[in-house]
Amino acid sequence: MNDLGRLEDLPADYVAALRERNLVPLWPSLRGVLPPHIPTRQTRPTHWAYADIKPLLLKAGELTPIEKAERRVLVLANPGHTLEKMQASAALYLGMQLLLPGEWAPSHRHTPNAVRMVVEGEGAWTTVDGERCPMSRGDLILTPTGLWHEHGHDGDQPVVWLDVLDLPLMYYLEVSYHLNGSRQEVKPGRGDRAYARAGVVPTPVFGRSGKRYPMLRYPWADARAALLSLADDQPDAAHVQVTYTNPESGEDAENVLGFHALMLRPGQTLTLPARSPACVYHVIEGGAQVAAAGQCFPLKEADTCCIPGYESTTLINASASAPAFLFVADESPLHRKLGVYEVRPDNQPVMP
Repeated sequence: MNDLGRLEDLPADYVAALRERNLVPLWPSLRGVLPPHIPTRQTRPTHWAYADIKPLLLKAGELTPIEKAERRVLVLANPGHTLEKMQASAALYLGMQLLLPGEWAPSHRHTPNAVRMVVEGEGAWTTVDGERCPMSRGDLILTPTGLWHEHGHDGDQPVVWLDVLDLPLMYYLEVSYHLNGSRQEVKPGRGDRAYARAGVVPTPVFGRSGKRYPMLRYPWADARAALLSLADDQPDAAHVQVTYTNPESGEDAENVLGFHALMLRPGQTLTLPARSPACVYHVIEGGAQVAAAGQCFPLKEADTCCIPGYESTTLINASASAPAFLFVADESPLHRKLGVYEVRPDNQPVMP
């Protein structure tokens, strides 16, 4: 029971005097900002079906030329935060972006960190800090904070990718802005080739590359092969997952959000414990049911859902004969840096 005093219990002239001086009494709202056991969360379990998104995204391609849109995106907004705020969780922004054949999305850079998870189509590319990154289904491409990036399309079919940014956090911190730039000159060298083998990195005469992000493209073919090898090597392991990391430092690929690839064996049911960060699941291949917080979402290929933090989650492979592969984005690097990361196997609070 909340036995703290209420605002309406205070004399009206006292409350008015506080407000005139930009003062607020804490005790009536204390339990709202410091609730017992579990945080107050605005993030709701939310599902976005690609079958619903794609025709509306293609229609956007007809309605708005790239010259007017710059980035033609439909935002996957969580109703718990209101659609106007355009965020999937407290720190996660999601958007489906369309690039049509022959189009070029001009070079810019911004403070929010971003990644691109390619959903479908061939022939597009992203140039990041002078490195051209081909885009194929399931590839993960980084566009970290402050790096110039642009998108182009030399193919003959539409290309769609999922944008994942830490935009809500940057906006909340009042550090979110962008700068426009000119078309980039492509430099020789690609990180996905230089760091193509786990545990083996180039050894320049004068030490490491010196780049904060030496690898910008993570091909799906490599991540998929790693998952299959892990599943074969550890046949009794239920949780078959890999994390996208910086190949030189071993740290998370970016510094605020975490990115992973997860494989569900044929017919597998996997229950994950409640963790503090919100989590996004996006199906690359196959299908899966995602159940959490009393809701169950049947995800087909290219479908996406968001699950709030502090909720245990059950993943079920929809196929009894083929594996399912999911891309996972979460807020775990941010939570670890802040010292608030928690795992609750029995849903009991564990202070970090």
